Amino acid sequence: MAYTLAPLPYDYTALAPTLDEQTLHLHHDKHHQAYVNNLNAAIEKHPELFSKSVDELLLDLTAIPEDIRTPVRNNGGGVANHNQYWEIMTPGGSAAPVGKLAAKIVSTFGSIDDFKTKFNAGGVGRFGSGWVWLVSDKSGNLSIVSTANQDTPASDGLIPILGNDVWEHAYYITYQNRRPDYLAAWWTVVNWDIAEKRYEAV
Repeated sequence: MAYTLAPLPYDYTALAPTLDEQTLHLHHDKHHQAYVNNLNAAIEKHPELFSKSVDELLLDLTAIPEDIRTPVRNNGGGVANHNQYWEIMTPGGSAAPVGKLAAKIVSTFGSIDDFKTKFNAGGVGRFGSGWVWLVSDKSGNLSIVSTANQDTPASDGLIPILGNDVWEHAYYITYQNRRPDYLAAWWTVVNWDIAEKRYEAV
């Protein structure tokens, strides 16, 4: 069966003023939908692949037929990355990380604030379009990585804990060229409860 776009888990106005209603409509209904449409168009050439989830497709791109590998990488990554992006945000945010994730962030980066500073620097430093991530390896070790375009850390064997979209369409209506301001404001809507669940699942 073809892949579909899930609705936002909150109202389009729910993340304001951090992310405005117009941005969410554009980002979710246009950009994310386009990735879903383009992924379906690619997979239709090898319909047996519809039996796999989007995440399964991305775990081993070498197993994807060569004639559709690039569109699956680009558009499948766009689908998977945005799925986690909408989930990792919540109206009003959820204060701060707790439990095992909080302890690991402090032991790895020095403090929660130091982690945020390094994470934001990773987002600012991504040239052009892409993402910045907090990821875990299979042993629970944390690191900050940045990926270009719609590449996902999952394709490199890493587990995304939280990721922020630094494509201009994610923030330009409100923040124009001020990517650092967007990155700093984004923490006010981060859903640390989901991040904790993702880390505990590792």
